[in-house]
Amino acid sequence: MPKSSHWTLLVVMTFLALGCSRKEQGSGGDNAKGASLSASTIKIGQTMPYSGPASAYGTIGKLQTAYFKKINEAGGINGKKIEFLTVDDGYSPPKAVEQVRKLVEQDNALAIFQPLGTPSNAAIRKYLNEKKIPQLFAATGASQWNDPANYPYTIGFNINYVDEGRTYGKYIAEKQPTAKIAILYQNDDYGKDYLKGLKDGLGEKAKLIVAEATYEVSDPTVDSQIATLKGSGADTFVNVTTPKFAAQAIRRAYDIGWKPTEYLNNVSASVGSVLTPAGLDKSVGLVTIAYYKDPTDKQWDDDAGMKEWREFMTKEYPEGGLSDGTNVYAYIAAQTLVQVLKQCGDQMTPENVMKQAANLKDFAPALLLPGIKINTGPKDYVLFDQLQLARFDGKSWVPFGQLMSVM
Repeated sequence: MPKSSHWTLLVVMTFLALGCSRKEQGSGGDNAKGASLSASTIKIGQTMPYSGPASAYGTIGKLQTAYFKKINEAGGINGKKIEFLTVDDGYSPPKAVEQVRKLVEQDNALAIFQPLGTPSNAAIRKYLNEKKIPQLFAATGASQWNDPANYPYTIGFNINYVDEGRTYGKYIAEKQPTAKIAILYQNDDYGKDYLKGLKDGLGEKAKLIVAEATYEVSDPTVDSQIATLKGSGADTFVNVTTPKFAAQAIRRAYDIGWKPTEYLNNVSASVGSVLTPAGLDKSVGLVTIAYYKDPTDKQWDDDAGMKEWREFMTKEYPEGGLSDGTNVYAYIAAQTLVQVLKQCGDQMTPENVMKQAANLKDFAPALLLPGIKINTGPKDYVLFDQLQLARFDGKSWVPFGQLMSVM
């Protein structure tokens, strides 16, 4: 072969190699920004525990799938359709990491929306911030999500767990100054946030806590923990558990004759998925916090927002429970994402998604309790700064008292 032919072949091979290299690089998460700008769809990823110990929360992803389908049928967002990629992580942090990497590096997701659970969100936070992919409205209220200085691409959604725990503590200190308190909580950052908040709210009366018990998500039941807490002589029970264990704890306490004043964390306050399996009669008197309307509360029967939600549920998500407050929560979160995407206009980039998520001003989805609005800022990633206490009357959660500031 002539010498010149050798050089020609070498040049051709070099260009082919460079082309293949660029193509391979473009298939990963680093290309998500460019793909987001030019694509006709907006790719939104999500991990959700469709299986495992927290599978009751799977309804969140199912409802949101139906909601985004409805949005697409109405024309989408700024002329683009939402491609919603929601996958199962089994409430397992390692599985969540695996699934998120796939969503980012193979599927080119613009953002990871509402990944559920404190452990799973903690496991994916560093990776998503390094990749500069929004961890958007994480379905957890752990205090660590409000840290824009160190994790600018992570923003939570739920009422802050420390704030909720503090609310219970302040209320108990004022209304039950001689209480003997027992607390059951999940043995991770989720549970420990509530414990910290409870002690903060009690202040000098933190000594009223006479017993603490924890559980692991792999535990089959919490029966033994409930027996131990009853044995402490406590007359007040703070139940910080996910739905499966919340139902078990409520039912077990009642069945063994323990009748404390009981506080149930909001993430398990669903009438449909928690109180019904626990036993509605066994749940009478439970206290929780509320920031959105309870679908079982008759006072909202003629409410325009509730009517819209029920119509959506009947038509778009008929298998979803109309008594499950988690479906109200999921609907509000989906509406909030749509608002952010609308604010992005034509700049559908990760940077702008986070900018707009931190620029929500008096956004008030109709299913929030009257007076509660969503506000965020570049240095304030907390969506909700007001809540209300509610008590279960055997049929629904009945709000009582005034709106309370958690700031």
